[in-house]
Amino acid sequence: MNDFHNSRDSRPKPVYRDRRSQPGRPRTAPKKNLFANKSPEGSEQWLKPWVELKYFTYNPAVFPRMLGSVSGEIAPGSLVNVYDKNGELFGAGFWNESSRTPLRMVYHGKDVFAERDLDAALERAVKLRREVLRLDETTNAYRVLHGDSDGLGGLVVDRYADVLSLEVSTLAVWQRLNRWLPLLHRLCGTKRHVVQVDEGIARMEGIRAEEAPESPAPVRLVKIVENGITYEVDFAQGHKTGFFCDQRDNRLKFASLVKGATVLDLCCYSGGFSIAAKMLGGAAEVTAVDLDEKAVAMAKRNGNINRQRIDFVHADAFVYARQMVRNGRLFDAVLLDPPKFIVGRDGYEEGIKKYHDLNMLGLQCVRPGGLFVTCSCSGLLSPAEFEHTVIKAAQRQGRKLQIMAMTGPGWDHPFLSTYPEGRYLKVLWAIAL
Repeated sequence: MNDFHNSRDSRPKPVYRDRRSQPGRPRTAPKKNLFANKSPEGSEQWLKPWVELKYFTYNPAVFPRMLGSVSGEIAPGSLVNVYDKNGELFGAGFWNESSRTPLRMVYHGKDVFAERDLDAALERAVKLRREVLRLDETTNAYRVLHGDSDGLGGLVVDRYADVLSLEVSTLAVWQRLNRWLPLLHRLCGTKRHVVQVDEGIARMEGIRAEEAPESPAPVRLVKIVENGITYEVDFAQGHKTGFFCDQRDNRLKFASLVKGATVLDLCCYSGGFSIAAKMLGGAAEVTAVDLDEKAVAMAKRNGNINRQRIDFVHADAFVYARQMVRNGRLFDAVLLDPPKFIVGRDGYEEGIKKYHDLNMLGLQCVRPGGLFVTCSCSGLLSPAEFEHTVIKAAQRQGRKLQIMAMTGPGWDHPFLSTYPEGRYLKVLWAIAL
């Protein structure tokens, strides 16, 4: 079996530099409007710019096949009025014809939706985290805004102490950053920021990443506190937006179950679960494994910062687990938190096999009656299918699981009922019998 990258996701790709901005390179001709066709009857009364839907959908991501006419040429990144197939106002969304999903809905309803309503959505998102969930009482690292789930598709914002880490994936969001960043800093009480754009997305969306708003002060390392534990976030080498704050509640729960236990943490990334198990939970011994050498280095630094003695191992999780099986080594508790094995629909079956194989190996490392916690961060994998995959892995070994719960991310990572792919993180808790 091939070795697989152990940390939860690959590091963000370098920001895209638009070649058209280079001197001497001719600009490409404007793309022809693929949706310019006969306007429906009565559309002369519609509010411009408008887009017509062929079919009813409440999914925020609308693909070309679901779109009808548009009101002539619409500037990429525009906020457009959306009408249904009956000619009724259906909502509003971001428009970008060159995107894989030309329409990204930000509102469903019959009221006229304007730019000020986008700002209000941002304010609601911050209020949920700071005033309703009161996350500042337990941590200074949490998700401030969760894309479509907060009504702003294409924008993810995490807070790390005085730093805001932003992931941008739509041109519409990119065009509004200069307006939104000061507002976000004021609402969150932060001062600095980093902005990340995936290279492929930047190319498709037409984002000029070199024009990102500059931070008032440089950002490299920042220390955060979560449930009394200090972690160092390295924005130059970290994954995604710097730290996996989505596992905050699960780290605390795991720690409460491992007092005096021997723990194996496969795919440990920067040591979140391992340090919580030792420092908060009182685990007797913790072994943490990851293939990413930089992640292991971060994990060791975090262990040292908190004065916790943990055996961090730079190795492939599959290879290491097989060696433990050959050695007959069993642990009281095993945690699996691998990277996203299913990135696209084309790789679905291969990803399922990786989850199955890793869970088979992990289960072989758990003593009978021990704790087994396994995670998936693949949005395309449903909770039911993930549970089925884990159960199948157990049955292949003639073992049963006493399943206690399946949890997800913290409440600062909500998902929409109309967008099941947003339910990406699944954590299954069981006793391995």
